[in-house]
Amino acid sequence: MSAITKSNNLSIGALSEESGVKIETIRYYERIGIMPAPARRASGHRIYGREQAKRLSFIRRCRELGFSLEEIRTLLSLVDGGEQTCMGVHAIVHTHAASVKEKIRDLQRLASTLDAMAAKCAQGEVPYCPVIEDLFDGANNPSN
Repeated sequence: MSAITKSNNLSIGALSEESGVKIETIRYYERIGIMPAPARRASGHRIYGREQAKRLSFIRRCRELGFSLEEIRTLLSLVDGGEQTCMGVHAIVHTHAASVKEKIRDLQRLASTLDAMAAKCAQGEVPYCPVIEDLFDGANNPSN
């Protein structure tokens, strides 16, 4: 069990260290409202508890999976509002998975295009380069 799950009195530095999320990012999440404002000590320093640590872990995992901040906000609103249903979460995850698959297809097309361009290159020392010509032609004809 990490210090996050044991302690209910973490500084932002300790929370950052335990979670692997940078201090600036934690503060950003607070500013945009996906992390609640923490309690403060008399000195003004933030104090985080188990619930904030758990929420930050959730956000970090979502970001690792490529969810946008808006998608994370939507997932958290389902949890916070008590409206969480498996069907609602499934719809968000399914939509995100479809988006990831489309990006993969786009990247595969991009890789194929780059491979085809590189295959045209004789790698010689002459000033003419077919890759450069393709790049100029593509800039003038974006449908390529």
